[in-house]
Amino acid sequence: MQFRRATASAQAVLALVLLALLWLGSACQSTPEPDFEDIPPADELYQQGLDKLSDNWMFWIIPRTDYAGAIEDFQAIIDNYPYSDFAVKAELRIADSYFEDKRYEEALSYYRDFSDLHPQHEQVPYTILRSALCHYNQVEAINRDQTATREALRFLEELIDRFPYSSEAGEGEILLRELRTRLARSMLATGDFYLKRDEFQAAAERYRTLLDTYPGLGSDAEALFKLGVCYENMKREDEALRLFLVVVENFRSSDLAILAAERIAATN
Repeated sequence: MQFRRATASAQAVLALVLLALLWLGSACQSTPEPDFEDIPPADELYQQGLDKLSDNWMFWIIPRTDYAGAIEDFQAIIDNYPYSDFAVKAELRIADSYFEDKRYEEALSYYRDFSDLHPQHEQVPYTILRSALCHYNQVEAINRDQTATREALRFLEELIDRFPYSSEAGEGEILLRELRTRLARSMLATGDFYLKRDEFQAAAERYRTLLDTYPGLGSDAEALFKLGVCYENMKREDEALRLFLVVVENFRSSDLAILAAERIAATN
């Protein structure tokens, strides 16, 4: 009887062990194997990104560019192939994608990072010009804040100073003159604001700043004449007279020369 009870106990234990093994086996089979997705080669990812930057026509009417998808492909190159030549190209393509998508702050960050990380790269002049254009595309009207204009000028001056013989410098010089002219007109508008309110000292300061900082950009005659008007009202007649004479002698064909001549005649 004791032998039979021992045998029965052993069989029960064996049955439990078998059940446990069966459960573990089924559990292992039910657990899905991890799905490791193959990452395409760097050149394929790069081409995928370029393809997404080409306009895709929605309903054959509306062009749609998948900037986000392209950026994702380029970023995958940087993450998975950081030492390949395509990684450097991808950095620049990400910046360009943000720029074309009018996300200028993100574009500026990537252009500046590229210049910092690859200071000897042949595309550095391009990234500096594009950095200037990021600010240029956010420029306000001349009667508004001109911070973006000044920031664009800063990058253009850097471009021309560091890479004076680059093709980008030629374009930069054109933009530089345009933006300096804009700042001159903005300064003139500020002077006019004070002049209309008979705040002659404040107006005179703006006109003088314009003449000292932005000469030869098309605003000289107007700034000289209006500075003379300010001096007249500030009882600085001799200085006003000299300024009117400068307008008459140097801008003979302008309407302001006629007005200056009338002011001069009025003093005699």
